[in-house]
Order: sequence, then C-alpha cells, then structure tokens
Amino acid sequence: MKIAVIDDYQDAFRTLRCYPKLKGHEVIVYNDTEKDTARLAERLKEADAVILTQQRSPFPAALIERLPKLKLISQTGRTTGHIDIQACTERGVVVSAAGFGTPHPTAELTWGLILGALRHIPYEVRRLKEGHWQSTVGAAVQGKTLGIYAYGRIGSLVAHVGRAFGARVLCWGREGSLKRAREAGYEVAQSREALFAESDILSLHLPLNSETRGIVTREELQRMKPTALIVNTSRAGVIAEGALVEALKAGRPGSAAVDVFEDEPVLGAAHPLLKMDNVIATPHLGYVERENYELYYGVVVDQVLAYAAGSPVNVVNPEAVRKK
Repeated sequence: MKIAVIDDYQDAFRTLRCYPKLKGHEVIVYNDTEKDTARLAERLKEADAVILTQQRSPFPAALIERLPKLKLISQTGRTTGHIDIQACTERGVVVSAAGFGTPHPTAELTWGLILGALRHIPYEVRRLKEGHWQSTVGAAVQGKTLGIYAYGRIGSLVAHVGRAFGARVLCWGREGSLKRAREAGYEVAQSREALFAESDILSLHLPLNSETRGIVTREELQRMKPTALIVNTSRAGVIAEGALVEALKAGRPGSAAVDVFEDEPVLGAAHPLLKMDNVIATPHLGYVERENYELYYGVVVDQVLAYAAGSPVNVVNPEAVRKK
C-alpha cells in the first residue's frame, strides 16, 4: 500500500517504535500543512491510505472527491468531526479511529504555562540572556483560587497539582463533571459567572463540539479580575472568536497563557495574541510528548495493517467496508 502521513511537524513518525511495522509498504511523510484543497489533493492523489494526526487537517468532501485511489483514513484518537464521514462512505473510503493518549502531557504543559506566566519565566530567560538580572516580581499559586472549567481527565490532574501547591480549587462544568469534583473533595462554584469572577487562575479543559463552541463569551471574560490569568490548553474555539484579544486589551483578565489557536499552524507569528506582552503561548504542544505519540501512532499503524490484511478494525463507517 502507498501510505501518506501528513502534518508530521517534527518528522517524528519515522522515529517511533511502530514505524518499522510498515516495512514492505511505501510510506511518504509530509512535515508541513497544506491548506489548499487542490494542492493537498495533488500530494495525496496516489495514496491508498492517509494517516491523520488529531485534527491538524480537515478532510472535507471536496478533498475526498479528488482522491479516487484513497481506500483508508487512519485517524489518531476517536475524534472524526473534521472528516466528512458521509463522503467517505459514499466513495468506499474506510475511516478507522480509536484509542487515545494519556492526559498527563497536556496537564503537565498546563502547569508549565501557569508557572511560566505567573513567574514571567519566558521574559526573565530572555532578559538574562540579554545581560539583565531580575526584571519582574512574580506571583505564587499558594493562596490563589484556581478555577477548573471541566473536571475531566485533564482538568482533574490540573486540580490535583493545584491542591498540592496550596491553591483553593474551584470547579465548574456539566453535572457529571461536578459530581466527580465533589467526590474528589473539591469546591464547586455557585455558578459559571462565579467561577469567572472568583478565579485568580482559570484553566479551560472543555472538548470542542457544537455545544461548547464559543461557550466562553466576552461577558464572562469581563467578569474576571484584572490580576487574573486565563489558561487554554483545550481548543481555541471554546472561546468566542476575538473575545480573548478584546478582553486582554480591556484588562480583564490581566493575562493569558494559550496552547491553541483557531487556525493552526500559526506561522510567521500571524496571530494578534502573539503580539501581546500579557500573553505567553506555545504551538499546540499539549499532547506532543514521545510516549503519547507512541500511543497515538501505534493504534493508527495497527489500523493500517489490519486493513491491508483484509480485516479493518475500529471502523467508524462500516457501510464503506461493505462497498468494497
């Protein structure tokens, strides 16, 4: 089979333990993202299978229709909202998607961003290398209110570390999320409005779907303290478009730490948040950790091999299999 791996920014796929399993297949790896549908179709026109990493590239009907040789899309994780499943099914393209990584890398990065922002670490590192010594006075976590919006797999880990640091942990989310938070001994906010108003550090851990898109509004951000920090390592789309930039310019909240953007990858620093002194940002590194990659890619390679053997697994659209 001819297998195309796209959006492998670090050229990591060929260094993973699962890669040698594809010996005997023709594998081509692309390290950049091609957003133009026609040019991406040209890249993939000979591929029998495409390996997708998370939701880095959408696969709309307009693209699928241009790939007559495509038989399989093997997706890391279970999320397939960026793939037109109906178009795949109509053309007999099998979509296999299963498994997930560990929540620990994203939780760890969340704390890296929190501490980096509160103690001005990126700025102080740069200043020290420029020949300066101690330019800022930082803030501690101890004694602060840490807001956790969605106490799930990642949010719970962030909460536990906050408790260890001596923060008051305040949670909000769906009823199931709040039930788990209460059972773990955490305080639940009286309302969503109270979560925003009381948090010194607010960490977002919401999945992005039709219900959560834009759920954090301008009005809610305006309720935050001028000294507060908002942290987003989930998805940029959970915050209403443009609301965070406007809120930071208005001074509520006072600062932000983000790992996610509406349109990725962001190249040439072409995003307004990257031009703001009260923002630290990373290029969607939350899940980008070697053992996590082994988990994600190990599943997609097994999915490719199962399809090649005539027994596809983790199939999202079984009707496509029957079309073969």
